[in-house]
Amino acid sequence: MSSGKKSWLRRFFGGIWTIFTVIYRTLLVLGLVVFGVLLFTSIRSSAPMQVEDNIALALIPTGAIVDQLDADPIERFIDEAYGEPPSQTRLSDLIEALDTAAKDSRISLAAMKLDNVWSIGQAQATELAAAMKRFQAAGKRIHVHDAFLAQPHYLVASQADEVSIDPLGGIWIEGHSIYNSYFADALDKLGVNVEVFRVGQFKSAVEPFIRNDMSAEARAANQNWLGDLWGIYGQQVETARNLPAGAVTAYVERLPENLRAVGGNAAKLALDAQLISHVETVDQYRERIGAVVGMAEQSHGSFRQIHFRDYLNVTRREAGQRKAVGQAMIALVMVQGEIVDSFAEPGMSDAQLVADLLDEARRDDQIRAAVLRVNSPGGSVPGSERIRRAVVRMRQAGKPVVVSMGSMAASGGYWVSMDADRIWAHPSTITGSIGIFGLIPTFPEGLEKLGIHTDGTGTTSLAGAFRPDRGLTPAARQIVQTEVEFGYRQFIEGVAKGRGLSLDTVESLAQGRVWSGQDALELGLVDELGGQQQAIENAAALAGLEPGAYTLEYFEPELPWGLKLLNPFGSRASESMLGGWIGQGLKWLNLDQQVLEPLRWLRDPRGVYAHCLCNQNSAGGASVGARSARR
Repeated sequence: MSSGKKSWLRRFFGGIWTIFTVIYRTLLVLGLVVFGVLLFTSIRSSAPMQVEDNIALALIPTGAIVDQLDADPIERFIDEAYGEPPSQTRLSDLIEALDTAAKDSRISLAAMKLDNVWSIGQAQATELAAAMKRFQAAGKRIHVHDAFLAQPHYLVASQADEVSIDPLGGIWIEGHSIYNSYFADALDKLGVNVEVFRVGQFKSAVEPFIRNDMSAEARAANQNWLGDLWGIYGQQVETARNLPAGAVTAYVERLPENLRAVGGNAAKLALDAQLISHVETVDQYRERIGAVVGMAEQSHGSFRQIHFRDYLNVTRREAGQRKAVGQAMIALVMVQGEIVDSFAEPGMSDAQLVADLLDEARRDDQIRAAVLRVNSPGGSVPGSERIRRAVVRMRQAGKPVVVSMGSMAASGGYWVSMDADRIWAHPSTITGSIGIFGLIPTFPEGLEKLGIHTDGTGTTSLAGAFRPDRGLTPAARQIVQTEVEFGYRQFIEGVAKGRGLSLDTVESLAQGRVWSGQDALELGLVDELGGQQQAIENAAALAGLEPGAYTLEYFEPELPWGLKLLNPFGSRASESMLGGWIGQGLKWLNLDQQVLEPLRWLRDPRGVYAHCLCNQNSAGGASVGARSARR
């Protein structure tokens, strides 16, 4: 091709690229301008909302109940623009609304609706239930109405004064279970070899890659903590509903014959079992609540109410929540979801960001102590260690650190907690899983099936030894196994030092075994049973602060606008976990959510992890660190 033609082609394609760039930048700027105009207009046109007398607090959470809002900011904006409910609701907002309303004479009662909640952990439900009890202790009633209540939702609803279900609805409780997908045969057919390195009898997070079923050791350990959590669930429901011990399990076991006896009328069955107070339509429910607070047909088409988010906006404005100069504060830092070294996706914890937030709180003279809220199954060992070191730096600066464990603080989630001054957990917290493992996938056989072969040369015996298209050499396997054993020793020695236990004692509790919070208390892995508020009060006391003499400061990561805008164009870690071709194939088979989504944490460059594969399954999805998703 002549130089003239080459020059012409360069100018042609260069012009196209210039046009594309100009259009992209123009649309981006226009979008930001439109957003700013809409926001400004909304602010100017909206009069400040007021809380009327004798009104109901509408507790209507949506999406996943989380400790920290971490959904994609662009997705949140799109949801709001289209009038869709938020994909996440912060647990602390619900609790704050209840606690504020308990002392507010304008709020007569609370009306709760839970059918738009996608997921809530059992420990989170317990914290919300405690706030409901404080509201009721102030002489105010809570009413729940839904068409259908699944198991996690019903734990919350059962704590209300009255629970009503639509005549065509029901209560679905089935018990706790843990079922995983096992890939050994599939990986073999794909020609993928998964090299596994582990220490500990119970570290079962690797089993899906090397087995087609659950091992006897994992089955026994899982049955133990699942039994603890199920016993706690039944006790909480039975106490709230004044039912005899064992009534919840009996309801589940006798469901087939009892449901047939009432002709399939699940609502009647729940009423007969005293799980609910009323069977009524939503209109009947509205009229019943309206008889107390009055009706607002024109504005709500229902009883007079104020949404809890609007209520918080008003009460926070009324309280004038501005930091007083020099006022003591407690920092609240979250570890939510799988722990990765950096570049976390929504639903994950970026270890570097968490450590930076702890360091920022350490350097702030107004911060006197910190609460680390952990709701994580763990993940990267280096990432977990990075957060633990930031905890140590905080304590060395003379500022106490108290850990509040949510629904799960296991494996790496326990690693980040072990050096805190005090650890609080719920009886139903999933914790422990003290152990690490290595996992490196290779697929030379899979490539050979496609006619692709790898060959070459290197300057040393280790050069290219960890390429996924080769297979690990004995020397490479020895390196990883030695690293895993070293990491395990670091873990158990750290637990022994941080918790004041002997090394032999920790060894007997470790080996990757999972414990419930109530067992962890007896074993010395945690110090107290309670929720986030108790942990905050404990941190203040350790810092020598009197009740009411401090404020709570949320330390949360804030992405720059540029990263927010580019976030939707980022690659999915799960799609590169076993190679993009496998990820795309699973997407084509519509198996990506089932197979890839739970494995997004496989991102450590050395292939070494402290992760617990121990999410319990129950009707309605009681998940931990739930990811944002649009329905």
